[in-house]
Amino acid sequence: MRALVAPDKFKGSLSATEVADNLAHGLAATGVHTVTLPLADGGDGSVAAAVAAGMRPHPCTVADALGRPHTATIAVDAETAVVEVANTCGLSTLPCNVLAPMTASSYGFGEAIRHAVGLGVRRIVLALGGSASTDGGAGLLAALGYTFHDSGGQPIRPEAHALNRIRRVDASRAVDLSGVELIVASDVTSPLTGPDGAAALFAPQKGAAVTDVDRLEAGLTGLVSALQRSACPDATALAQLPGAGAAGGCGFAALCLGARIVSGADYFLDLLGFQQRLPDVEVVITGEGCLDRQTLQGKLPAVVAQRAAPTPVIAVAGRTEIDSSSGIFTDIFTVAERTAADTRHDPVLTAELLYHIGVDIGVHLTCRAVKRRAVLATRQ
Repeated sequence: MRALVAPDKFKGSLSATEVADNLAHGLAATGVHTVTLPLADGGDGSVAAAVAAGMRPHPCTVADALGRPHTATIAVDAETAVVEVANTCGLSTLPCNVLAPMTASSYGFGEAIRHAVGLGVRRIVLALGGSASTDGGAGLLAALGYTFHDSGGQPIRPEAHALNRIRRVDASRAVDLSGVELIVASDVTSPLTGPDGAAALFAPQKGAAVTDVDRLEAGLTGLVSALQRSACPDATALAQLPGAGAAGGCGFAALCLGARIVSGADYFLDLLGFQQRLPDVEVVITGEGCLDRQTLQGKLPAVVAQRAAPTPVIAVAGRTEIDSSSGIFTDIFTVAERTAADTRHDPVLTAELLYHIGVDIGVHLTCRAVKRRAVLATRQ
């Protein structure tokens, strides 16, 4: 029996690589031959998944969400770089339990993009999950050479709390991106502004109070107007496109730079070579921290199942709100059914239980293979 173990991360607990490895060790204990392919969908963990699939890790020094220098990693091969918000200036770069909705910046993400440009790649994939800021991508643009000015012509540091003071944007000294294809890999469909936009929908998750949300909304609207007047004549239209609100507006900034937005799940499955692994396996094991109704609407495990068909797909999750009767997965195994403890922030217990789930799946697969061989033997 040969299995492809291709999960997403268990957010807050284990990376996709750790999930895949623990399941694979359990499967191997029962004699199942495994190939691991840690996955991502354009969110946090995208760089790690790209490295696990064979791209080279490349360290670079960038500003974290609060502007402090730290080392982040991008993934690189001959033509492509994968750059993510999460490990450059995302929530994970903030001090423990400290959110900064009005001062967190996307500047470090822009620095990582600039670094990738300097490596001479032809394509940069922008992974936008896990952001800490709602600055409309102004920090990203600043790192690429854009400058921002108030009504008196004075320069402004483009932090979220100051966006409503911006009246003019100067792109005359911006980094030359001609010849570089920018791809936003994201499944977020929110526009930049409005009731479903970056401020209203996502800023509260980053610590914004009601009054903060109103100020952020006004600032994002002002930023769009300033860009429309002086640096990006399509800014108003771009701000309303699906995905412009991703990562606090980094999607919008990327669109202003000429990026195109694609499905994160599908793009990363292609980038990581998922389809090429299928002919050599008899079952696929995928999963994520929580399976819910959103999973059925196109999140990574569901896309894996659709693209693997007719190969059977087993899902493994921390917990689930759906069952195998959904018709997408042939079976579902969860960590939650094996312990009363909350494993969402307990990597040690999660890893141990995933190993045992791997063993159970391996026993199940081996028994099924034995029965199939017995049936074939009687027919002969």
